[in-house]
Amino acid sequence: MADLKILAKDTAIYGLSSIVGRFLNYLLVPLYTIKMAASSGGYGVITHLYAFTALLLMLLTFGMETTFFRFANKQGENADRVFSTAMITVGSVSALFVVLVFAFIGPISRALTYGDHPQYVWVMALTVGIDAFRAIPFVYLRKEKKALKFAGLQLLNIAINIALNLIYYVGFNGKDPGYAFYINLVCSTVITLCLWREISHIRHGFDRPLLRRMLAYSWPIVILGVAGILNQVADKMLFPFIYKAADAQVQLGIYGACAKIAMIMAMITQAFRYAYEPFVFGKTGDKDNDLMQASAMKYFLMFTLLAFLLVMGYIDIIKHIIGRDYWDGLQVVPIVMAAEIMMGVYFNLSFWYKLSDKTYWGAIFSTIACTVLILLNVIFVPKYGYMACAWAGFAGYLTAMTLSFLVGQHYHPIRYPMKDIAVYAGLALAAFTAMHYSTKLLPLWGSLTVNTALVLAYISVMIRKDFPLPTIPLIGKHFKKDKIEK
Repeated sequence: MADLKILAKDTAIYGLSSIVGRFLNYLLVPLYTIKMAASSGGYGVITHLYAFTALLLMLLTFGMETTFFRFANKQGENADRVFSTAMITVGSVSALFVVLVFAFIGPISRALTYGDHPQYVWVMALTVGIDAFRAIPFVYLRKEKKALKFAGLQLLNIAINIALNLIYYVGFNGKDPGYAFYINLVCSTVITLCLWREISHIRHGFDRPLLRRMLAYSWPIVILGVAGILNQVADKMLFPFIYKAADAQVQLGIYGACAKIAMIMAMITQAFRYAYEPFVFGKTGDKDNDLMQASAMKYFLMFTLLAFLLVMGYIDIIKHIIGRDYWDGLQVVPIVMAAEIMMGVYFNLSFWYKLSDKTYWGAIFSTIACTVLILLNVIFVPKYGYMACAWAGFAGYLTAMTLSFLVGQHYHPIRYPMKDIAVYAGLALAAFTAMHYSTKLLPLWGSLTVNTALVLAYISVMIRKDFPLPTIPLIGKHFKKDKIEK
């Protein structure tokens, strides 16, 4: 239980930077969607190019984040040497990538349909190269349990980003989507300079035999990661090419803006991952590791389902963070949120093959899931537009989650509390169904009242089942005092 408290504390710190940071970034969504009307396609450009950044970051870091945790915690390995080897390798690959993009900027920008705006492409590429390089120092902060510095730098990055966006889009009344990319370049450069103390550990040098061992471990993670990222962004990358209508960028902008609302689930999953990954690798070999993973799975699902109900219960209020002409896409929100929950479950399930060095299983699962997603996009997007994107993502994550669970239970069985998980999933589904009909049939005040009651009912079940009042520190003291007095 003490271990879970440590995990909860670190998740809260990482979650603060992630959730508060993403929330502040949400302020940019209404800014962009107001300054760039849906019909302009400007937000579609931002959605499209940012989809490539996630994939490129995975390719340029090639699994070195997880690999660093694995080797830094291995007996006989020098953690500083592991860090500097990873840092030099990722830095060299990132520099080569930037040089190649500048050398072939013409054909690359034309292939991406931005031949008239090559600056969008090279600014994005330079930013990605810097972000890939700084990813390793950020991993080092997590390994050293410097959660506060990690969170502080993430929030500083967001604060600078928001300030510069407000200056351009509000102060100067700008409307060019390209300035969003310039601003990100400035932010990435500033934050990288703030990591100079961690970057200085590069002095421990480069170890070629160590790199070979690290790459042998990481290459399946790269395939796993690429497939995982494609599960998140392939629809946005492919959409302008397979949705042949003239308003493809417009429709992509609507989908991208509404999907942003669903990203609260990605925040929770990311915060959980930042805390959970170094925590689990640090406990390798502990007898209670399986029990801890099973408990963590249940609590992760409990709180993500609660977040799902909160968003869906108050969607009529939350939708105002995007421009009114983007509201047609709100129907994708519950689908994308459900997909993000399954991604979090898949991440939790992934440790059986990461801890046993059988990372090729992750590559297999993610590749199959990615294939499902891409095929569904190619087949159905031309007819159904962005709704097909949402359902294809749902199907992809469902595939990866199911395969990982079934194979994992064969090779490394863990007794997950399936009964409790089923109870919470069933309650959330019933509450969501009721919310759907209350929103359709009742006036705003009526639906908000009903939805609030449903959320409170779910929370009450959580408290009764898994957070009995006597076990909560402050309330528990009150219970004990009453018992003594009686």
